Amino acid sequence: MIVDTHTHIFVSQFDKDRDQVIQRAKDAGVEKFVLPNIDVESIDRLKQCVNEYPVDMLPLMGLHPTSVKEDYKEQLSVIQQELDAGTYYGIGEIGIDLYWDKTYLKQQQEVFQKQLQWAKERTLPVSIHIRDAFDEVFEIIEQEKFPNLTGVFHCFTGTFEQARRAVDLNFYLGIGGVVTFKNGKIDKFLHQIPPHYIVVETDAPWLAPTPYRGKRNEPAYIDIVVNKLSEIYQMKRKELECILFHNSMDIFNF
Repeated sequence: MIVDTHTHIFVSQFDKDRDQVIQRAKDAGVEKFVLPNIDVESIDRLKQCVNEYPVDMLPLMGLHPTSVKEDYKEQLSVIQQELDAGTYYGIGEIGIDLYWDKTYLKQQQEVFQKQLQWAKERTLPVSIHIRDAFDEVFEIIEQEKFPNLTGVFHCFTGTFEQARRAVDLNFYLGIGGVVTFKNGKIDKFLHQIPPHYIVVETDAPWLAPTPYRGKRNEPAYIDIVVNKLSEIYQMKRKELECILFHNSMDIFNF
């Protein structure tokens, strides 16, 4: 039993074959799909996907850092209304991204902090996107941390020290296709992080694992990630799957 803790199968890249993609994932052992929202424009697509597959999908609601622009207050207002009106298993995808553009750093920090506060108010986990911004993310988490704050450092690509710090703050590491890359680096130290702090994800349609790197990713490929982790931890796959599944349950409370 596997949970893809971060996938965007509601986006347009899957419009032509979404049913087949989901079936292939189920054939590979995927039981649940965690769907982090992106921005206001993606909400309808997200909800439609959940309505079509209500048993399988676990929606999250949040504003992605790269979608934080001049209209961020208006977008936050809509996101908040959705959180209040719907059933969501967490807040995400949230965080800070300084890889593409640093123009809206201040606004990204404000939006991230506000959404962490929502998580506190609603006792919900968070799915955190970080790119070139570990220091900025840790600073805000330290300010807003509370006993029940937990979630996933999605697509973790940091150092061992950053991994330890995330775990110490009661977060899990989301491991996806990057762990199979030759230059991914995290495979060199991941065995030092107990598997009880790991969950698996695809981030489909992005970040496909080797040998599909550069092509459209899909949840079925999570099988490759689990196999790689089984090698890293030198554990039987069934035993590792059980740990990963329960980690996912502990976070998203499904």
